[in-house]
Amino acid sequence: MSQLAAESGVMKEDELLISVIVPVHNGEAYLEKCIESIVAQDYEKLEILVINDGSTDATAKICCRLCSRYENLRVITLLDLGVSAARNRGLEEAQGAFVMFVDADDRLRPGVLKGLHGLLLETDSDMAGCGFAVWETAGEWECLTQEEMPQTLTDGQMVTTYDSIRYLKEGLLQGNTRCWSKLYRRDLIGEVRFREGLSIGEDMLFLMELLPHMRRVTETTYPGYGYYQNPGGAMKRPFTPAYMDQIYCWEMARELIIKQEESLAVQADAQIMIAVMLTVGKITLLSGTERKKAEEYLRVCHRKLKELAGKRACYSFLPSGYCVKVRMFALWPGLYVWLYRLQKNRKGKIA
Repeated sequence: MSQLAAESGVMKEDELLISVIVPVHNGEAYLEKCIESIVAQDYEKLEILVINDGSTDATAKICCRLCSRYENLRVITLLDLGVSAARNRGLEEAQGAFVMFVDADDRLRPGVLKGLHGLLLETDSDMAGCGFAVWETAGEWECLTQEEMPQTLTDGQMVTTYDSIRYLKEGLLQGNTRCWSKLYRRDLIGEVRFREGLSIGEDMLFLMELLPHMRRVTETTYPGYGYYQNPGGAMKRPFTPAYMDQIYCWEMARELIIKQEESLAVQADAQIMIAVMLTVGKITLLSGTERKKAEEYLRVCHRKLKELAGKRACYSFLPSGYCVKVRMFALWPGLYVWLYRLQKNRKGKIA
């Protein structure tokens, strides 16, 4: 808010506008419902930017239909440049003083935009975030929309306000690394952009790069964002080389973390360990032929983990069960892969 607006207690029109950025790639099955959930918000000063990133299905036709239906919706078309490039283009086009990212297969619960905006202003924060509710079926979403919305996002909810270091410790390093479900002041984002060419972990890096500019962040536990458990989502797909991005992103994040608070390097190392083991799990579940093709990536994972496995201080920051996994894979990678496949096979996780 400008000083004049703050002194008068009145915000100008352009200081009220929220820009909602929706990147989409082949989203014909869910884009329209996503947009409807945004349009249905009770916040009036709203622009919606749909970034159609090289879709080859009927997404473009749906975008045309949405443009004719909603005057505050614009569509920008890219040539399959990736989600980071799509979000960045949205930031370049956005005219609002506030910004929110919504993935095209997700939805917003009623009233959450107004609630986050009120929370951000009330706490004089640079960013206000909420929890999320996971849904898979139309029936589950219907139940979520029918639940009574609290008067404010502080009613009956746990609300926490952080400075940047505390947010790093208790937010980002505790798994709250999503760029969606948050409302940002545009001034906070400034010239920071998503690193392009990355497909897993890019949102975490974006938040890490915002840290030096953060004065105050507020989070409410109210699950105002509807996260669709998409079976075709990046984390559900079989291993591809792009899955290594989550390791590389945490390695880059480690450098940013050290600049903020050197003592947190150990916790960053623990996050790299987790990313390595998640990637190993993906590679392990490949068929024999595909797993052989991915052997080099498995060797990279083993080398990276072996470098970290001797740092005993990291183990206290690993989730339950990871300590044994890390030690076993570091010492006996072949045995770990065999046992992991055996366990998953017994649980029916391998076809």
